[in-house]
Amino acid sequence: MGDEVVMLKAKVAALEARLRDVEGKKNAASRVQLASMSAEVVDSNPYSRLMALKRMGVVPNYEDIRKLSVLVVGLGGIGSVAAEMLTRCGIGKLILYDYDRVELANMNRLFFQPSQAGMTKTAAATQTLVEINPAVSFEEFAMDITTPANFEHLLDRIQLGGILPNSPVDLVLSCVDNFAARMSINEACNELDQAWMESGVSEDAVSGHIQTLLPGRTACFECLPPLIVASGIRESTLKREGVCAASLPTTMGLVAGLLVQNALKFLLEFGQVRMDFICRYGRRCFDTIE
Repeated sequence: MGDEVVMLKAKVAALEARLRDVEGKKNAASRVQLASMSAEVVDSNPYSRLMALKRMGVVPNYEDIRKLSVLVVGLGGIGSVAAEMLTRCGIGKLILYDYDRVELANMNRLFFQPSQAGMTKTAAATQTLVEINPAVSFEEFAMDITTPANFEHLLDRIQLGGILPNSPVDLVLSCVDNFAARMSINEACNELDQAWMESGVSEDAVSGHIQTLLPGRTACFECLPPLIVASGIRESTLKREGVCAASLPTTMGLVAGLLVQNALKFLLEFGQVRMDFICRYGRRCFDTIE
């Protein structure tokens, strides 16, 4: 009887803590949706530091980011952080794809919260990102893009998911962790002449890569597959029960930052777009980044 009372008290305490958390979120200050980006330098303006890029002559047309859309496939350690960065930067629209659910094993990364465990990654991401910037438009799809039906859905959203009705997105970001999904993205973007950027982190979590792919102007992803795939090894045979790839939030954050920086340069036409930053398969390039 005593043990049951202790357990009940623990459950009550947990519920009370959860209630306090919910009430706290209700009473927390929320960000007001603004009609346009203002360069006014006041503490209440969430865009003042971004618009300073225009004032300093770095990006002459920063406010144009509100007219742009990005489709992100994969909301793991890179994709979720990239989506957050783009949201904070004021992107006009994000289309999010991922068929997985949030697990406590994801908490070593930089984005998801323990309270979101069990939610689809797309729903959890949208829930958080809307709070960060309600001016961004979101579409979320919890689906595996490698199936025939879902691949057609991906084609549709790339071709018709832009800011303007029935217009294409401005950029696709591949943040997936398997070759099959990358090949689906490659096929879709080649078919639609869609610019995209590929990213990934090595299995030992100490190196990564980004790559810009422009159909008709650069080699497609199929021409430069990962070494392990080029060697004729099937990725599925590498997965073993009880064994997972390593994941460092530092490496994920670095790759996501490089990816989004490159995306912003491409979208807003400033600086030099990096066609590739490939550093993987044993070379520990993040010890010293040139």
